[in-house]
Amino acid sequence: MKRVIIIFLLAAQTYCYSQNNLTLSDAVNIALKNSPGIKIAKNNLNITNINNDYGVAGGLPSITVNGNDNQQSISLNQSISSGMDIVRNGVGSNTATLGLAATVPVYAGGKINAEKKRLEQVQQLSEQQLTSRGLTIASNVMLKYYDIIRQQSYAKTLEHSIEVSKQKLKIVETQREIGLSNNADLFQSQLDLNAQKQLLEAQYLVIDQAKTDLLTLLTLKADSAINLKDTIIIDKGIKLDSVLNNLYINPDIIAADKQIRINELLETETYALRYPAVNFNTGYNYNRSQSAAGNILFNQSLGPYVGLNFSLPVFNGNIYKKQYQVSSINTNNAKLVKDTLVIGYTSLAVKTFQSYTSNLRQLETQQKNYDLSLQLLDLVLQRFQLRQATIIDVKQAQQTFENAGYQLINLSYAAKAAEIQLRKLANKLVF
Repeated sequence: MKRVIIIFLLAAQTYCYSQNNLTLSDAVNIALKNSPGIKIAKNNLNITNINNDYGVAGGLPSITVNGNDNQQSISLNQSISSGMDIVRNGVGSNTATLGLAATVPVYAGGKINAEKKRLEQVQQLSEQQLTSRGLTIASNVMLKYYDIIRQQSYAKTLEHSIEVSKQKLKIVETQREIGLSNNADLFQSQLDLNAQKQLLEAQYLVIDQAKTDLLTLLTLKADSAINLKDTIIIDKGIKLDSVLNNLYINPDIIAADKQIRINELLETETYALRYPAVNFNTGYNYNRSQSAAGNILFNQSLGPYVGLNFSLPVFNGNIYKKQYQVSSINTNNAKLVKDTLVIGYTSLAVKTFQSYTSNLRQLETQQKNYDLSLQLLDLVLQRFQLRQATIIDVKQAQQTFENAGYQLINLSYAAKAAEIQLRKLANKLVF
């Protein structure tokens, strides 16, 4: 068994099931590997991992190279201080510039650090969303898997009842041959057998459709052949206190915490816009101009430069103030969302645990009822063979046996479903 929280490390592996036999572990692993939802969540995680960088946060230098080369043909009309006038048409000139510029952020009011921390939180949020998606898929597969086991178990109950009907029919035929039974008993026995065969065929249809639903969850071909051979084993040691204490490691609640932190950092970023911004600038420039006529025929300059850029927002229509107020409200909303989630999950955990314990208590009684119904069926069949019971008595015993088997497997499934839900809430899902 594996914790579902680490299964994503294995999702790239290839899982197979031999001779169409599918185990629970195979089913969950295949679903996690093939699920489009998991693939989308992984892609989103990769995006946040790429964005979690100081460069995206604006903390790294910006370096640019700019170049320009213009060739012109102009009409020139100049009067210079020496009294000379220059008038010419079609004068060719060329201007070329090349510059390397670097800007290094020095101070931004804490905005850069806040944004980098926010990007880290966004990445962690995506991780929790991926885990949550995996938990949901795994639990859905487990529920459908055990539903098939439930339906197959009920089919076995019907198959046993059909065997009893066949024995009943054989007894009636034997008694009829020696004149101890009539055609009415024979016809009724045959009708009972046919009705149960129809019921079993309907149950096989339920099983086949449940398998199709499971194949859909596994993102496999709907007409694939699979065999499930398993039993429903319930962990009877789950404690409510343990589940409630582990709610805070549920990925949905952790994600809600991350969203609060993200909104708090957005507050910090927005507030930092009010502070001065200081950048260190440096670079190297090259300028050259050349003309066929005029006062300056050739000019060239080149060299490095350094400087500081300082900007202080004084007034911008209270935009920054309004943005900060909105971000504060968003933070409060995120806290309310988390509180609501905790309340809802706590209520769900309590109600599910109540169902879990109730089903466990009923199982003990129902197991006894099932054993008694089986003994009763065998006894009534023996009495029928000795002509001490009627066909109606046998039929009622069969119905009692079928109902007991149906209730037993339903209680087992309900208890297992509650166990899965509790483990999912506590982030302790195993398979």
